[in-house]
Amino acid sequence: MKLALAQLNPTVADITGNLDLLKEAAHIAAEAGAELLVTSELFVCGYPPKDLIERQGFAAHCDEAIAQLATQLPPSLGVLVGHPTLRDVPSGRVANGCSLLYQGKVQATVHKILLPNYDVFDERRYFRSAAVTRCIEFRGHKLGVHICEDAWFHDPALPYLSEAHPPADPIALLAADGAEVFINLSASPFEAGKDQTRQALFARQAQKYQRPFVFVNQFGGNDDLVFDGRSFVLNARGEVVTQLPGFSRGIAVIDLQQLPDPVFPAGEDRSGDLLDALILGLKDYMRKSCFTDCVLGLSGGVDSALVAYLAARALGPSHVHGLLMPSRYSSDHSVADAIDLAKRLGIEHVTIPIDAIHAAFESTTVVGAELASDPVGLASQNLQSRIRGTIVMERSNHNGWLALATGNKSELAMGYCTLYGDMNGGFAALSDVYKQDVFALCRYINTVREGAEVIPTRVIDKPPSAELAPDQFDQDTLPPYEVLDGILAGLIDRQESVSSLSERFPKATVEWVAKRLDRNEYKRWQMPPGVKLSPRAFGTGRRMPMAAKFEYR
Repeated sequence: MKLALAQLNPTVADITGNLDLLKEAAHIAAEAGAELLVTSELFVCGYPPKDLIERQGFAAHCDEAIAQLATQLPPSLGVLVGHPTLRDVPSGRVANGCSLLYQGKVQATVHKILLPNYDVFDERRYFRSAAVTRCIEFRGHKLGVHICEDAWFHDPALPYLSEAHPPADPIALLAADGAEVFINLSASPFEAGKDQTRQALFARQAQKYQRPFVFVNQFGGNDDLVFDGRSFVLNARGEVVTQLPGFSRGIAVIDLQQLPDPVFPAGEDRSGDLLDALILGLKDYMRKSCFTDCVLGLSGGVDSALVAYLAARALGPSHVHGLLMPSRYSSDHSVADAIDLAKRLGIEHVTIPIDAIHAAFESTTVVGAELASDPVGLASQNLQSRIRGTIVMERSNHNGWLALATGNKSELAMGYCTLYGDMNGGFAALSDVYKQDVFALCRYINTVREGAEVIPTRVIDKPPSAELAPDQFDQDTLPPYEVLDGILAGLIDRQESVSSLSERFPKATVEWVAKRLDRNEYKRWQMPPGVKLSPRAFGTGRRMPMAAKFEYR
């Protein structure tokens, strides 16, 4: 049987647009001789649909769209498509399903068994879990069709094996029912290194049951999630015989009776993957939110330089607008570096000095007196940031451009950012990128991705500074970034205790970082969305209280 993998980029709630993508892929697959086309999880409505699932009529509309789609496909082609469904579900409940469409009809539907309820996943909030599953029969073949998490039952990092009453193992059920091939429809978000985890886990399933394994993943960005695709086919020995590229559309046809020789995908390129995820996440957030242009402040620092690069590559340089907003404390080299960057990227740049606005605040009766009492204090520093944030938002409002915030994960963790100032914006591209990775990505861009000095070396090499006070540098307030990022990765990404981290870092520093991290949760509740790159990104995947008294152990 010839099977086609359709790695496509659905938009949440755009049922008509998503089905148009599928119909186009179906005709390409049929012309290539495919008998069966496989799409990704919840493809009809896009993933994740969140509370749209609970909206009256939404799931029924998806079922109706599926029935209509079946009549519009090439008659010789079967299609496996993911969608929310009311089919064979108790009244008032919805299932995460996959249907086989063939010869104008919905021939069969299966439901997902394992509903993830960790990290960014809330599927138990929305869906009814199936208790059992059976193969789908198609042209005399028994297909072990299952959905995303159903293949992760044996992952030791997940709870299923340790539960007092574990659910059924979907792959084991399908194998016992005589599956000739396992087919997994997924919406598996990107994390650095996750591709290797998927392949290793699914390879063990293929080896255990001596059956090929087909994995089809969506690609593209939806809100804070980005999906890398990288769909693949494994032979019965668990070897990769086909893999679609990461972060891009792909359709591949493979004969399951005559699988090709194994291929050996290139090893992980962490910086390259992070860069691709950031560009695709920003591009799709803007496209799917109907923005064409963006605006951001250019400080001459490394963070805004990286965000400007991402925007230029995601949208094209003519759609990126940079604002240079020097204050009385801005150095000449910062202004020159920002202009240099804008010219290298080919983006528009405008200079708007803020000292006159700052002085106007100082001349007011009450505020001016307070600022005069501490002319370089925190209030004065934050005022400068808020003036800049106001200018960015004015340009955004007037022109209909999306404002980009440029803060990184290290700064957001420490509260080293200003509400209604540099945190202003509609998207925070670097919110899950630690400062050390910002530097690494800039160097990678120059040496590998571009092969030229696109981001000025001086921007990368100079000591980071907010330039809101005389002779100010980040490291006057924060620990060295190699120490800070190491502690933060432990506290945030791995949920380590203060005592555990104090075995590797100075205890006083660990405690100080932990307190700052927790104290500034209220700021992060007000930050724009960004691209999730790690197991614990700020936002939907990390939910911490704001009003709390923490004990550090």
